[in-house]
Amino acid sequence: MDNSGLSVQTLADMGLNLTEYDSLIGEFYDGSLDPKLMARTLRHVRSLYQANYVILILRVPDQPDLGLMIVVGDIEREGEVSYWAYPQALTPFNNPPMDQVFTVDDLMSEEQWTRSAYFKTYGTVHDTYHIMGADISTPDGGKLRFRITRPKSAPAFSACERTLCGMFIPHLRRAMHVHNLIDRSESMNELYSQAISRLSVATIVLDQQGKVLSLNPMASELLEQADGLKLVGGHLEATYPSDNRELQRLVRNAFAGDGNNLQQGTVAEAMSVSRPSGQINLGVVVEAIATRDWAEGKGAPGVVVYIRDAVGRSLASETLTKQLFNLTRAETALAMELANGLSLEEAAEALNVRRNTARAHLRSIFSKTGVRRQTELVRIILNSVVALGKPGLAIVPGARASRKKTGLTQNSA
Repeated sequence: MDNSGLSVQTLADMGLNLTEYDSLIGEFYDGSLDPKLMARTLRHVRSLYQANYVILILRVPDQPDLGLMIVVGDIEREGEVSYWAYPQALTPFNNPPMDQVFTVDDLMSEEQWTRSAYFKTYGTVHDTYHIMGADISTPDGGKLRFRITRPKSAPAFSACERTLCGMFIPHLRRAMHVHNLIDRSESMNELYSQAISRLSVATIVLDQQGKVLSLNPMASELLEQADGLKLVGGHLEATYPSDNRELQRLVRNAFAGDGNNLQQGTVAEAMSVSRPSGQINLGVVVEAIATRDWAEGKGAPGVVVYIRDAVGRSLASETLTKQLFNLTRAETALAMELANGLSLEEAAEALNVRRNTARAHLRSIFSKTGVRRQTELVRIILNSVVALGKPGLAIVPGARASRKKTGLTQNSA
């Protein structure tokens, strides 16, 4: 009998038809996109095998002796789905053949199993006597552990059940590989998004219909102020009609220049947006996003809008500023106030220190940074790597909690 015939017979013996099997395999891939859906898949497997637990074990990065167990089954009344640390040091299943289904009987005698520390610690407590599983290799050199357990009162796993479990292995491998790739991509996207925010750049992504698809925290704060730009029915608009006409023109031009035209050198366009508050205009750049989707669909990113608020407070990390330029805590606080646009006198008042003290701090800052003018100091701070670190506070003891109005927006640093 060929493999396809064997598979069909296996499904029939398990009470499954091809449609039901296809649905189950689809759930593995759905689970790669959402861990909650993977738990649903494991519940399906648990029902299929009449098991008390189905477990998926993922190794925890940088902790080779630990793994994360996704457990489906009411373990210690934690609910049907729970997450546990994997006691790798205790398990007797450390080195089974890779990518092959095994049971306890394949690895040891019944006496060895019942006398093992793992069985005495976990097997007797949770009634996991019959265990079937596989250690699955992943394309990035990792290992995925899949386990199905039954109580002692249940029958041992049959050859048919082993065959079906083996049919799951390539799909679990691919599904978890997809999950890892997506997770890494999302981690990098989050990293870049945070870096853009720390550089005080608001970013707004528009979909193919011109609606706002996503925005970073800086953009959310800016739109909440509705000072020059706002959301109307999910679309980005400028407050003043003339500005709005120009903004919509830039967005239309970006959509007209997306896709293959991007490869021909289509450039971003910029404009200045007036603010009802009278503050300095917002700088706006509109640029098309290259389309790489294989299929058309709604909700795909099409245009990105970058916005700089020239009067917004810098999100530069005060901790990194102190470390980079070897400043004292008081010098760091003064340098950051100057970088945020205050004069020396205004910074001294904001920090509740004497002007002579502020001048002494400034002379020391000049000596340590190698600059001679305040404008140079502001430039090297804003253009240095300090903006890429997580913002932190370095408030001088006694500094006032609030500021007098100086013409600057009072955004949180």
